[in-house]
Amino acid sequence: MIYELRTYTLKVRSLPAVLKLFEERLEHRLKYSALAGFWYTDIGPLNQIVHLWPYKDLQERADVRAGFAKEPNWPPPIHEHIVTMESDLIVPFDSCPEIEPGKLGPVYELRSYILNPGAGPKVNEVWNGKIEGRRALSPNLLVGTTEFGELNKLIHIWPYESLEQRAAVRAKAVETGAWPPDTGGLIQNMQNKIMLPAAFSPLQ
Repeated sequence: MIYELRTYTLKVRSLPAVLKLFEERLEHRLKYSALAGFWYTDIGPLNQIVHLWPYKDLQERADVRAGFAKEPNWPPPIHEHIVTMESDLIVPFDSCPEIEPGKLGPVYELRSYILNPGAGPKVNEVWNGKIEGRRALSPNLLVGTTEFGELNKLIHIWPYESLEQRAAVRAKAVETGAWPPDTGGLIQNMQNKIMLPAAFSPLQ
């Protein structure tokens, strides 16, 4: 399983219109493959939408994209609202279960770390040894490294019931030693954003 994470930065005050257009047209896209989640940013870089698409492999992604390229109702007519578009293709870590629809949030934290070149396998090894202890405190939605897009990037998404729960869980993880894993010297840069699900997102 692979996941494509698409991030669009929108013009100021265009978010409501873009969400409406996506919701109106989404049924036409879902004829080709499922949507895992759709969010908009609330803290961090603002005016962004983030959507996550699962595929069995690169061939399925290519087949799906070839299919909806002939679809007159997709993509939605949002080009006038877009400033930039990014796509990261993520290969999940061995310990990462497949994403299923459900109510896990409604607060989702997306964290992206730029790793040293070639550090992905070592980070995978270290995280796989620790992540079950962290998941005992709160679930993890996705963790993996990029195969296409900006390379040497680790992306992980964590759902929380609230910002207060997020703070409590993170404090408990440090207190108990459950997290973070020791990746000393392997990470160059760390960023995060807080996202909220769109009304039509399979993940709430």
